[in-house]
Amino acid sequence: MTAQLLEMRDISKSFSAVKVLDQVQFDLEAGEVHALMGENGAGKSTLMKILNGVYTKDSGTVTVKGKVQDMNSPSEAQNLKIAMIHQELNLIPHLTVMENIFLGREFTYGSTGLIHWKKMKQEADRYLSQLGLQIDPTTLTSELSVGQQQMVEIAKALSMNTEILVLDEPTAALTNREIDALFDVIASLKVKGVGMIYISHRMEEIFRICDRVTVMRDGKYVGTKRVSETSMDEIVKMMVGREITDRFPKIDIEFGAEKLKVEGLTLKGKLHNIFFSIRAGEIVALAGLMGAGRTELAKVLFGVTPADQGVITVSSKQVNIRKPIEAIQAGIALVTEDRKDEGLLLPMSVSHNIALPNLLAVSKFGFMSKARNEELTDKMMKQLHIKALSANQSVGSLSGGNQQKVVIGKWLATNPELLILDEPTRGVDIGAKKEIYDLMNQLARQGVAILMISSELPEVMGMSDRILVMHEGRITGHFTREEATQEKIMFAATGGGNRDAS
Repeated sequence: MTAQLLEMRDISKSFSAVKVLDQVQFDLEAGEVHALMGENGAGKSTLMKILNGVYTKDSGTVTVKGKVQDMNSPSEAQNLKIAMIHQELNLIPHLTVMENIFLGREFTYGSTGLIHWKKMKQEADRYLSQLGLQIDPTTLTSELSVGQQQMVEIAKALSMNTEILVLDEPTAALTNREIDALFDVIASLKVKGVGMIYISHRMEEIFRICDRVTVMRDGKYVGTKRVSETSMDEIVKMMVGREITDRFPKIDIEFGAEKLKVEGLTLKGKLHNIFFSIRAGEIVALAGLMGAGRTELAKVLFGVTPADQGVITVSSKQVNIRKPIEAIQAGIALVTEDRKDEGLLLPMSVSHNIALPNLLAVSKFGFMSKARNEELTDKMMKQLHIKALSANQSVGSLSGGNQQKVVIGKWLATNPELLILDEPTRGVDIGAKKEIYDLMNQLARQGVAILMISSELPEVMGMSDRILVMHEGRITGHFTREEATQEKIMFAATGGGNRDAS
């Protein structure tokens, strides 16, 4: 019989008059991976913050290894061998790997207070080796890839003899190779009896590594299923309360005139002689492995990084884009990959974020018009179904899916000719994904050209008319939707395929 590590019963939590958790149930056994799923705003993060002592529950019980506990601080959760690896990693970049692993728990020479660097390096090396990592513990954390930093977070958890490990969207920014390495580590932790709570919107991962799945909706417990005894359709229905009949609702549209033409675009060391075009109403996907140059291409088109050479033509007019304002004036909009660092000002309101690239439209005689701003914000909130208490709510307090809608909304309000979407559905739930896909169809129908960058191959193949594949700053593959297969795309993404695609 498997030992039960955790039982959360009838957990409720309110913020002011808003009830965010209503008698939620969850349990975890030793050596299992238990998925926690639900739409953005379902209450998953709040439940996990209660488990980790960030929030205190209003009612209910938390039992850890058979004993009722009240976690009033993260240190109390840590003492109970509970650790959480957040989607936004919590490492300090200017410290070394070993300093991050043992931060606040440094090895010292007795009571002298002097740090025993040699022992700390040896111990860090031991935990890194357990994860199959060949990283020098004295390396600065800022020099590591996102995947390596995530492994350092896991090594830190191992060093605290963690028995309950929460993984929040752990693969969101990882390459396929790094995901495989992470899953190998998860398998090894299962053997050691570590119980893991796995939060992800990627259905394929749930069915690949999880044993059970618990679904939440609107702050309530919906149900728990063994992964081997359920299906993707059943989980989706539990999450959204209805069936989503078409996961990728791509529609066929008759394309119009050429909206974007790129000829010979080059950025030293990053992009090499890029040629392609997009027509009105067309959705072109840009696929490739991390580091292939996809985001760099988006930033060149948007003027964040000016190209060294090449020609960009928008709606038959050649444009010289050296900074973002020139891209906006040319009719180009960019929804960035990292919404929190690059797409939003989190402390500011929904209305102010939407106003930022639209100041001329919401101003009168050089001053922002409150009425115009409210009108524009109201339009975007209704069009994108943005859920917020009001237009004055800070964006940082919204769910991930609603934050993404605000980013999209502020650029839609500029009425772009070309909309660049860099990982538009990363970290959003399946219901919000469907809304974003429907919006893409709507914009394409209106004649907007869309360049979609995505690391999810099902999304690439399901929502595009054509697919361009990049490898090391070059376009190595070009497929119509009908021609594309995952094997063809991955072959081109690893350097094979046609280097003269256009």
